[in-house]
Amino acid sequence: MKRHITPTSVERVMREDDFIVSMTDPKGLITYGNRIFIEFSGYTEAELLGSQHNIIRHPDMPRGVFKLLWDKIQNREECFAYVKNMSKDGGFYWVFTNVTPVFDQTGNITGYFSVRRKPKQSGVQTVSGLYAAMLEAEKKAGPANAIAASTKILVDLLKEKGLSYEELVLAI
Repeated sequence: MKRHITPTSVERVMREDDFIVSMTDPKGLITYGNRIFIEFSGYTEAELLGSQHNIIRHPDMPRGVFKLLWDKIQNREECFAYVKNMSKDGGFYWVFTNVTPVFDQTGNITGYFSVRRKPKQSGVQTVSGLYAAMLEAEKKAGPANAIAASTKILVDLLKEKGLSYEELVLAI
């Protein structure tokens, strides 16, 4: 269940040894969250379980980033990304995430496993500007064309740098 939360400027910073772990079913419903996930999200375990993982989505995150992530994991690939999440109280926390599909014995995707750790500050600074430009492109394009507009910003940057998305996020 998505709740209306007003974002604040209060940042929570992950500790060096923190790992936020969660699992979802194939549709993105949370089936597991470790104690660090519960702590940083501000939700109880009962509130998280069965909720869409986007319950922690911060409005500063462009839709184009999540489209890339979903495309990769639904294509049976892992994905690395810098993500700004929002806590139940409106605060935020940055993570460096790795999302991996989980398979059954016959090779069907049964869910997704995500491990997040403290991001590099240089990476957060780099993606903050990129994400702001992507969000601006989404707003100008309107809802029907938002994802395509923000994805173009990202793809153009990757072409300019001669990098894949993974190479970019792992390098910053």
